[in-house]
Amino acid sequence: MTIILLRIEELFIKENMKFIKICFALFLFAQISFAQEKILASTPPMGWMSWNIMSENPNEKDIKEMADAMVSSGMVKAGYQYIFLDDCWQGGRDNKNNIIADPRKFPSGIKALADYLHSKGMKLGIYSDAAPLTCGQYTASLNFEQQDAKTFASWGVDYLKYDYCNAPEDVETAKKRYGTMAQALRKSGRDIVFGICEWGPREPWNWGAQVGGQSWRTTYDIRDKWMDIEGKGGVGIYNVVDKTAGLASFSGPGRWNDGDMLVAGLHGTKGPSSAFNGNGCTKAEYQSQMSLYSMLNSPLYASCDIRKMDDEAKTIFTNIEIIALNQDALGKQAERKIKTDIWDVFVRPLANGDFAVAVLNKSSSTQNAKINFAELGLADKYEIKDLWQHKIIGKNNKWNGEVTAHETKVFRLKKV
Repeated sequence: MTIILLRIEELFIKENMKFIKICFALFLFAQISFAQEKILASTPPMGWMSWNIMSENPNEKDIKEMADAMVSSGMVKAGYQYIFLDDCWQGGRDNKNNIIADPRKFPSGIKALADYLHSKGMKLGIYSDAAPLTCGQYTASLNFEQQDAKTFASWGVDYLKYDYCNAPEDVETAKKRYGTMAQALRKSGRDIVFGICEWGPREPWNWGAQVGGQSWRTTYDIRDKWMDIEGKGGVGIYNVVDKTAGLASFSGPGRWNDGDMLVAGLHGTKGPSSAFNGNGCTKAEYQSQMSLYSMLNSPLYASCDIRKMDDEAKTIFTNIEIIALNQDALGKQAERKIKTDIWDVFVRPLANGDFAVAVLNKSSSTQNAKINFAELGLADKYEIKDLWQHKIIGKNNKWNGEVTAHETKVFRLKKV
């Protein structure tokens, strides 16, 4: 009897060891698969958005012309890959409930447009809404998430901006609706970046990545102005910066705080961006938006008419040294180290060991800045490069200089 019991115990141990080995192998496979899973939007998306210029009339001809201008202007070479086709492109649904484009606006269809962009090394973003109708009262995707996601994939779409007009105000419904579309995109057979656009009231930075988003808007739509001071409506550049500055812990590869469109080059152009006294900004203010959005890892998408943009806007959009901060592989959003009535000072570490420092003068007049890097947590001596002057301006552990009204100085610090 003892021999029989020992034999049973031996077999039991052997079988359990096999089971343990199988479980361990499955665990390793799962870990390797997870590690190899592609991170969508490993750096913030860059491109051009149709809304401010085309509003309710996006169309095939103008979109193609805009893509051509992005190539010829050097924007694509600088990293702007996407054309983001915003609201009002839709033409309803066909007899099988497939969403379709307005045949008058897009006579060749969306797939042909995507193919055109892809041939130029670009990508197509498209728009829908987590409700029956969009903000412009066009066909949206609620209860058609899987069908629409498959349609977008079949067209060659690379990004979906998912708005939240005509939807309930509570957080749980938003999480459910965004999660449903994110899952549909994952099952569509194509990598499609998912941008959550509920404008910030439900604090999507707390849950956006969990439900499957790669970015989330932090505020309502930006207007062509520096700041909304009196709370009369219309978010300005600094309103967005001030809000996003407190959200650094939520930002990283594949999960970005989205500050909405770049407004450089608009100069008060009539349209959505001119609402709520959006009468245009100074060169320093437009430049500051580019600088601070790059420091804060916001997606960068221009919104002026690229076909007609002036040299000022082109210079702002194509500053490759500023763009390099936004696209840095480490993906760590800058932290605001100083905030006073006059100054905001931001610091971010970079993948190669350098640091970027941005100094914003929030006042309406020129101010003299005295920045001691040690007070920012940077204790060494550094080679200081001014990224708007494109030159090394010294080797030191501090910087003193003038900053004009609403100007942002941006320095790249290399340890010496």
